[in-house]
Amino acid sequence: MTSTLTATPFTGLGVALATPFSSGSSADGQVRKPQVDHAAYERLIRHVLADGRGVDYLVVLGSTGEAATVTDVERHALIRQAVELTRQPTRDAGRSTPLPVVVGIGHNDTERTCELAAQAAAAGADGLLVVTPYYNKPQVSGLVAHYSAVADAAPGLPIIAYNVPGRTGCSLTPTAMRQIWAVDQVVALKESSGDLRQIAQLCQQAPAGRAILAGDDDLALASIAVGAQGLVSVCANVAPVETAELVAAARAGEMDTARERFALLAPLMAALFAETNPVPVKAALACLGLTSASVRLPLSPAEPGTWTGVQSALADLQAARRQATGTWSSTTRMPAIPASPAALVS
Repeated sequence: MTSTLTATPFTGLGVALATPFSSGSSADGQVRKPQVDHAAYERLIRHVLADGRGVDYLVVLGSTGEAATVTDVERHALIRQAVELTRQPTRDAGRSTPLPVVVGIGHNDTERTCELAAQAAAAGADGLLVVTPYYNKPQVSGLVAHYSAVADAAPGLPIIAYNVPGRTGCSLTPTAMRQIWAVDQVVALKESSGDLRQIAQLCQQAPAGRAILAGDDDLALASIAVGAQGLVSVCANVAPVETAELVAAARAGEMDTARERFALLAPLMAALFAETNPVPVKAALACLGLTSASVRLPLSPAEPGTWTGVQSALADLQAARRQATGTWSSTTRMPAIPASPAALVS
């Protein structure tokens, strides 16, 4: 558990990147496993970084990145691609330094998690996102040992613990975190319990130099108001500039501006969680012409109602941008929203 880390390098806005896949259909009409679409992945990253002054780091291969169905070979290629793209010259994006890349490595087998940690470190990761072991329902002592083992597998690499009990059946309570903070490399907690009272308590007890990060877009403003130091966002795949403005204003205490940005994004946030993440965000990215809407089984394509909600939210955001006369600093523009999603699934 020895580390020279003294403070988290991860505050502000982190973008939980989706992993684009090609169509699962082939020329002979057979349905096959969708393949990673690296060209679309580059488009998505460049879209997110188009205004690099607002995004602070990328998170690859988390829940939004469908990490559970990505192979080791695919993982390595995705990590390397993200690292290489964020190391390229960035003068046109307003950044002078490389953007950190955090890699999701969570697994319910500690040995396997440690293997993934070492692989991510070798591929150039700047940090690790480590979800609590799912299904096993470990005791607090087991959780502490799990995070300690991951730290030993990737010495010196900062770790963001990830609490999402709705997916794992295991919650990082304030009691558990008091012990897990003793693992020096655990520098932040992505908190997706949805319980604002717990979030406030975690913020109050976090040691100096450690951060609580909102893990739910719709609770970002409230979480920052009670002490969170940033957001790991799904919404920022689609609207990175406005999401960055929300986070920056909230962290600066500019609450009127923060509330305006939240009101602007609230319909999109709701639409992006109408079904299991990342199904709706894949639909939204397809509408923007960035990726296909394909997901890997056991997830299934977005329902018609989800498409309708996503398209409506994108159209509203597009209209707000067109009406802006200086109130919003956003400069990005979306293409026209298609009337039908039929051609966007593949």
